[in-house]
Amino acid sequence: MRIAFLTRSLTAGGAERQLGVLARALAKKGHDVSIFTFYAPVGDSHDWPRVRIISLGKAGRWHVMTFFWRLIVAMRRQRPDIIHSYLPTANCIAALIRPFVPGAKLVFGVRSSDMQPAAYDRLERLIYWLEARLALKADLMIANSHAAKHHLIERGTPAEKLAVIPNGIDSSEFKLDRARGETLRTEWLIAPDETVIGLAARFDPMKDHGTFFDAFALLRPDANRLRAVLVGGGSAELRRKLQDQALALGIADRIVWAGPHADMAAVYSAFDLLCLPSAYGEGFPNVVAEAMACEVPCLVTDVGDAAAIVGDLGEIVPPRNAAALAAGLRSILARPADERRRLGEAARQKIVENYSIARLTDATLDVIEKIAR
Repeated sequence: MRIAFLTRSLTAGGAERQLGVLARALAKKGHDVSIFTFYAPVGDSHDWPRVRIISLGKAGRWHVMTFFWRLIVAMRRQRPDIIHSYLPTANCIAALIRPFVPGAKLVFGVRSSDMQPAAYDRLERLIYWLEARLALKADLMIANSHAAKHHLIERGTPAEKLAVIPNGIDSSEFKLDRARGETLRTEWLIAPDETVIGLAARFDPMKDHGTFFDAFALLRPDANRLRAVLVGGGSAELRRKLQDQALALGIADRIVWAGPHADMAAVYSAFDLLCLPSAYGEGFPNVVAEAMACEVPCLVTDVGDAAAIVGDLGEIVPPRNAAALAAGLRSILARPADERRRLGEAARQKIVENYSIARLTDATLDVIEKIAR
């Protein structure tokens, strides 16, 4: 089967990592796999064995007509049986060019749940609106969470067009490595007796770093040996606002702004616990499952499928509630070290048993082969 993925880029986000995992696994099974990216690919092409990566050379947000022409020509050359797009912009573009690619079936990849477009600029609001209207043109929509499926049905998508396939985690890559974690802690100037609360999330309104800062400030009387490490890129404007908030709350000296990092297994290995304080929009948050695979206890807000992934192996609190978030952090921090270690080991076992790459690949093949026939 010829499968063409369409994505904005191959940067280090959770959706992009999942696309890479799936593309490699499908190619390994003998399928002809291509990835079309709007922008130049990131990294060495040798990282993508048997996968054809085609950069469409998009010059910027408003570089449209030449980009569409290049995409149509390249797609027609590949003659895919399946066009599988990832995320709203790629989904919209795939729906618009599908009539020019004879015989191809269209699969939307949905990676979020109840987004709030009002928090974003006009173009992004337009894309969310357009994706909802173009969804009926898809032969299938694969959501990575049950929360996304429920939201899509409420938005008018027929249930028979929907499949839920949770993310797959490479447990051979994501595993606890104390040596690599200690190296990062040294780079971040973390003292040996300090406890690290990690946030691995881009600067985006949905991730709600602000509520985390409010919660962390509530811990301040007991937080002399606590550090919060923020890993990720995103909006520079939002980062500046958060820096101002940290100063106003008196916690700036306890925050490490680590930026994006390629070696996420090392990042998780440097954390004592992971906090994902999202306010809305999550589907299957990759960082939670990856951290659990690295034996890191997790505190999450009850958004998307995060609560189902963590279950009774961590803490779950309501979103946008700093007091509840602070209480959840205190609860995990109060547990003895050996209890936290057993919690982490059980968390890894859950991920290995329930969220493997093999499950992701087999489930994806099952649904796309049906529509291809």
